[in-house]
Amino acid sequence: MTQNFSAKNITVIGNGGWGTALAILLYNKGNKISLWGHDKSYTDYLNEKRENTKYLKGITIPPDIAITSEITGTLMDTQFILSATPTPYLRSVLLKFKEVFVDKTPIISITKGIENETLMRPSEIIHDVLGDPPVSLLLGPSHAEEVAHGLPTTIVASSNDLSLAQTVQELFTTDRFRVYTNTDIIGVEIGAALKNVIAIAAGICDGLSLGDTTKAALITRGLAEISRLGTAMGAKKITFSGLSGLGDLITTCISPYGRNRWVGEQIGKGKMLEEILRDMKQIAEGVWTTKSVIELSKKYRIEMPITHEIYSVLFSGKKPLEALNNLMLRTPKSEIEEIY
Repeated sequence: MTQNFSAKNITVIGNGGWGTALAILLYNKGNKISLWGHDKSYTDYLNEKRENTKYLKGITIPPDIAITSEITGTLMDTQFILSATPTPYLRSVLLKFKEVFVDKTPIISITKGIENETLMRPSEIIHDVLGDPPVSLLLGPSHAEEVAHGLPTTIVASSNDLSLAQTVQELFTTDRFRVYTNTDIIGVEIGAALKNVIAIAAGICDGLSLGDTTKAALITRGLAEISRLGTAMGAKKITFSGLSGLGDLITTCISPYGRNRWVGEQIGKGKMLEEILRDMKQIAEGVWTTKSVIELSKKYRIEMPITHEIYSVLFSGKKPLEALNNLMLRTPKSEIEEIY
C-alpha cells in the first residue's frame, strides 16, 4: 500500500500526546508536518527541547517538524488537516482557523467526545463551524505512548466517502500501524466517545478492588448500552463489535495509560472529582461526555443504567458502592432482549 505513496503537506491542530505521536508517524512516512498548539510559551518550549515532556515524555520530535502557535494562511496551505483538539475546546479552536481555512481541505478527526451544549459529535462540530469540508475519522484502540514506541496498533478510518477513508488508510498505514476502513461514521464516533464513560466505571471497579469478573460484566453490559444508543442514532450494530467499539472499550477499561479509567480509579479510592481534575495535565473526555450521553439517552429514550449511575457518582455525590448496589439489584431481565 505504501509503495505508491506520495509525500503530503499536513497540519496537525493540537499538540497533545496523540497529535504529537501521529505527527511523528506521518513525518516518518516522508510528509511535511506542521504541529500547532494554542499556548505560545509551550510551543516555544517544544521548539527548543524537541520533546513533548507534558504529554509524550521520552519521544524526540524530529527537527523538521514545524511547531507553531500562529494561525496563518501558510499554515492552511496544506493537503490534509489532522484535528487533534479535545471536544470541549474543539469549537473555539476551529473558530480561530475559520478565516484562513481553505475550502474543501480534507479534515481527519481523532477527537473522541460529544459536545455538551449541542450534543454534536466532533465531525458535526467541524461541519457546523467550517461548512462542508471532506471529513474522515481516525479512531480506535490506540495509545500515543505505544504508537510512538512502534508497538503494533490497529485503528479505523471512517468517512461517508469511502474513497476518502481509503486515502486516509493509505496515508497512515505502516508496518506497525494498520488502518481499516468503515463507512459508519456515526457508529465509529459514538463508540469512541461512549467508551470513555464506561472506562470511568471500570476505573471505579479498580479503585474498589472489585476483581476481574466485575470488570468483565461491566465491559459487556457497557457495550450493550453503547450499542443501544448508537443504533437508535442511526449507527450499524456490527460497528460496535469492531475496533472502535469493543476494541476501544477493552483498551480504555484495562490500560494504565487510560485517563478516564484513572479518574474512575481515584474516585473508587475516595477522592473527589474536583481534586482529581485539578491535578490532571490532560483532559478526561469521559467526564464531560457523561453529561452529553445522559441527554442523548433522554432524547432517544434509551435505558442506560451504567451511564446514569456514573453521572450520579460524578455530579450528584452518590457513593460508588451505592451505585454498584443499584446496578446489581435492578429487575432481572433477559440478556438477549436487553442487547437486541
